[in-house]
Amino acid sequence: MSVTDRTSRPAGTRPVRRPGRSMIRIGPWVAVPVRRSSLLAASVSLLLLLGAAVATLSMGRLGIDLADLPSALMGEASGKNAFVLNRLRGPRLVVAIATGAAFGLSGALFQSVTRNPLGSPDVIGLGAGAGAGAAAAALFLPDVLPVPVGALLGAVAAMAIVYFSTGTGFRHPGRLVVAGIGVGAMATALTQYVVYAVERDKASALTAYINGSLSARSWDDALTIWTVLLVALPLAALLARPLSISEMGDDLSAGLGARPARTATAAIALSIALSAGAVSVAGPIAFISLTAPQIAKRVTRSGGPHLVMSTVLGAVLLVVADLAAQQLPLFDNLPVGLYTMAVGGAYLGYLLIREWRRPV
Repeated sequence: MSVTDRTSRPAGTRPVRRPGRSMIRIGPWVAVPVRRSSLLAASVSLLLLLGAAVATLSMGRLGIDLADLPSALMGEASGKNAFVLNRLRGPRLVVAIATGAAFGLSGALFQSVTRNPLGSPDVIGLGAGAGAGAAAAALFLPDVLPVPVGALLGAVAAMAIVYFSTGTGFRHPGRLVVAGIGVGAMATALTQYVVYAVERDKASALTAYINGSLSARSWDDALTIWTVLLVALPLAALLARPLSISEMGDDLSAGLGARPARTATAAIALSIALSAGAVSVAGPIAFISLTAPQIAKRVTRSGGPHLVMSTVLGAVLLVVADLAAQQLPLFDNLPVGLYTMAVGGAYLGYLLIREWRRPV
């Protein structure tokens, strides 16, 4: 991978440097245009992620001492440190990073296609479908189908219903959102019925899962979500330029040789795959896919889909939220999804106040 200045090279002229623009090249075929301000913001966000990761492993009564952390990470941990790193917090941290990144990238793809700041896979019923699938597995097939598998099947079923009910697949964003709201409402009703019907102990565990939880994650969960993320990243890089062109409008992008309908379908399908993978290991954690792309847009102050920045910020948001879930004594052992709901609710309130203050 390399970073080079972006140039424009008309026939018979020398390359012209565009100030503030760079190109990240991944091999000979993939080139992702970025701004230098975006690279700076991504670097700062990565430092924040590193700090939150260190705090996750070291804070609290069971935390690993900072002096022992480097050797523990090099495989020399023993006793309590080995338990914390390999069983208690290590898998949880690795899952949180990849899950947040997957949600952030998923939201950036979806918002770029719909051109809607409130657009996210949550809006089209994926999270609600995953919750309904998890609930159905817990009630009807408790000893046959694991809850995470039920969540994945529920998410896929919800997206299939949305796809066929629109009449145009994923190509029409307006129909997509309307169909998703309807599917999400039905899925939520099923989930609430199951929570009411199952036994109290099972209902408590199920409620934690459908709100989004990172507790008791394993290295198998980490392998699952990292596989999904590493497969999706190069595909998202291939879509970066078509998405940037598509944001100019369908007519103009088609005139430039892009295929906006095909790009939209591919981006939404990839967004759904990322969200489904994240939901399968952590449950339907809300609002990460909604807020991460919007924060990315504001910190970079530039147009475009912001795929890289949204991915990094999604990881930062979820790791920080999970750190709060582990360390705040007032809200001990609450599902991390409740913290992200609070952040998302505050963000929606900010948008509402902003709209009120905007002159008519």
